[in-house]
Amino acid sequence: MSAKPAPRLDIIIVNWNTGPLLRECLKSIRTADRAGFQLSEIVVVDNASADESAHALEGTGVPVRLIRNPVNRGFAAACNQAALQSAADYVLFLNPDTRLTRESLSVPVAFLEQPANRQVGIVGIKLLDNSSRVSRSCARFLTPGMILRKMFGLERLFGSTLPSHFMTEWDHSDSREVDHVTGAFFLVRRALFERLGGFDERFFVYLEDLDFSLRIKQAGGTSVYLADVTAYHVGGASSEPIRARRLYYALHSRILYIYKHFGWWIGTGLALATLLVEMFTRLGSALARVSAAEMRDILGAYRMLWATLPARIGKSGGDGSE
Repeated sequence: MSAKPAPRLDIIIVNWNTGPLLRECLKSIRTADRAGFQLSEIVVVDNASADESAHALEGTGVPVRLIRNPVNRGFAAACNQAALQSAADYVLFLNPDTRLTRESLSVPVAFLEQPANRQVGIVGIKLLDNSSRVSRSCARFLTPGMILRKMFGLERLFGSTLPSHFMTEWDHSDSREVDHVTGAFFLVRRALFERLGGFDERFFVYLEDLDFSLRIKQAGGTSVYLADVTAYHVGGASSEPIRARRLYYALHSRILYIYKHFGWWIGTGLALATLLVEMFTRLGSALARVSAAEMRDILGAYRMLWATLPARIGKSGGDGSE
């Protein structure tokens, strides 16, 4: 009787102006343990970077297939572009501002290979910042109540008495099933990813991973966070220089998520609250901090939001379609 072939893993990294962090990420893949699986391919999808961060990647010591997009297609579309060509058993979506440790790949792949875990569709691992502090990055599925509390700044008042989106009340020191693991390290069964149509490309960036986690749950699968294996994650590396646009994308994606999963009435109500109320709560918080730069970013984000959302509000259906 022939031995079962080792499972295959593809790693997909979407790059946009991450500078030397991308090379450090690729070098960390080279030193990660590959026991128990075959690393088939590393694909870097470059979304029209302007900083030459995707040049000369052959010097990182790992074989890389580079896809260059002439324009920034967004995170979800770039992930799909590579993943839907994959024939591996597992696909790891990895942010370019991460650095793997020795067991970052072998432990989660072995976990998914166990017959008892066949219902697990997504695995994430413990992420540390550059000071080795644990990032409390697992999250719950968004609800209208969570969004309203965030809009009005009530999360600070209620503290941990009401559930928030990010599970910051939990120290992330034990492994458990969760609603969602962060997309910075997002290990997925490739066949399941393909069956569900990949990420929803209407999310340019942000919440495409949460939306996918919810669809996994609705299909009978689960997401699991593993606390006994780590990677390092800087966070916000490519979006820090464009904070106004980052806020715009976050708000825009949140409104799309609401329409898609909660229907037209709730979607429209929360979209209007975002436009007409939340801007002023954000500006008030920035004023209290005496941050002129933050106020400029908020106003810039809302100018973009006002330019795109009013027409969409009248068109969006319960599935988020336009």
